[in-house]
Amino acid sequence: MKTRLLRTSLLGLLAVAAAQLATAQSATPGTVRYTVTDLGTLGGPGTNSSAFDNNNAGWVAGSGNLTPDGPQHAFVWYGRGPLIDTGTLGGPNSEADGPNLWGQAPVLSETAKLDPNGEDFCSLGNHMQCLGAIWKNRKLTALPTLSGGGNAEVLGINDLGQIVGFSETGVADSTCKSAMPSQLFRYQAAIWEPSGKVRELRPLHGDTVGFAFGINDEGQAVGTSGLCSNTVLPLLQPHGVHALRWERDGTPRDLGSLAGGVSNIANSINNAGQVAGTSQFTDGTVHSFFWTRNKGMRDLGTLPGAMLTVAPCCNTLNDRGQVVGFWFDSDFNPSAFLCQNNVITDLNDLIPQNSPWQLLFAEAINDAGEIVGQGLINGELHAFLATPTIGNDAGSEVGRPKAILTEVERQRLRQQLRSSRLGAWLARPK
Repeated sequence: MKTRLLRTSLLGLLAVAAAQLATAQSATPGTVRYTVTDLGTLGGPGTNSSAFDNNNAGWVAGSGNLTPDGPQHAFVWYGRGPLIDTGTLGGPNSEADGPNLWGQAPVLSETAKLDPNGEDFCSLGNHMQCLGAIWKNRKLTALPTLSGGGNAEVLGINDLGQIVGFSETGVADSTCKSAMPSQLFRYQAAIWEPSGKVRELRPLHGDTVGFAFGINDEGQAVGTSGLCSNTVLPLLQPHGVHALRWERDGTPRDLGSLAGGVSNIANSINNAGQVAGTSQFTDGTVHSFFWTRNKGMRDLGTLPGAMLTVAPCCNTLNDRGQVVGFWFDSDFNPSAFLCQNNVITDLNDLIPQNSPWQLLFAEAINDAGEIVGQGLINGELHAFLATPTIGNDAGSEVGRPKAILTEVERQRLRQQLRSSRLGAWLARPK
């Protein structure tokens, strides 16, 4: 009872704070700007970090390296002090999402074991076994796979301690190689209960594989499903056919598609059941979408010159309907965006004109409007926390020039992100 009361009290206070901020913002339209905090790295100069998720307490999770160009380790940050390295399950790489309000974080990690079938389930090029884990009580513990499966990944977590992701099932399928050359077995979206027990989230009727990205506090999850021949695992270059919302009982619901979309992935879900995701079209362009039960799916729109507009997994949509992500121009220069009140804005236009930051990837937003991701500062890639501030003096009055990366900078960016989910987008062909 004490734990339940504590959780209720904490959530209540956070809800009040978010409501107060929302009221202030609506009373002064167009005046919200952002101040940017450098979260640092796990190592010294030349190392990088990226924030993938945050919660309503302002805590952050992501990954970074300890040595320049070294492998990535998952980290968590509890609002102060240095980043905390969660370590790995024995392999070189790991990354974290969450944490939830209890400080628990889902972690995907390579193990020290080479995959016996030569698969590369983590899509990091090492062909090591890939498993999901939970960071809890400052300890990293491996989670089970679905029956027969040798690999799994976990990504989203809610405040009840439920985790979603996907796991191999041990069902061999020769068509998987059409989409992923090393993949031999089917995989399914899955949910891990607080007890650690895992159960399958079945794909849409007629589909054979699927994966889940996000989960809300109602137990509703989102992701995609398709055939093993046309569905690609998230860290490689995520691709799916049917954007799905799984209800609490595990029933899949097809959310539809933007007109002309051939790949449709639901990436994030808020506690109202609203969904954000992406659709890719036949010409290779990518748009983000916003879905509601009453109005269905609508295009978030794009910024001038955008080729890809991505609202990634797993917490890029908050309970106020704000969506964050990143976009690329035709030369693959990335930049972060914020979409609110049906208007999409480059996040760099909302920070001070003289800021040393160029915000490249916005990866998550909480109900207070705090945004986390990765940006360039003094030539290095660091995790950032962008905090909304009321008042025109907090930000630029005119748009800041978009950063145009040189080919050397772009190659360095690819090199530093090769063991990160962000690297997949940079590797996409023009």
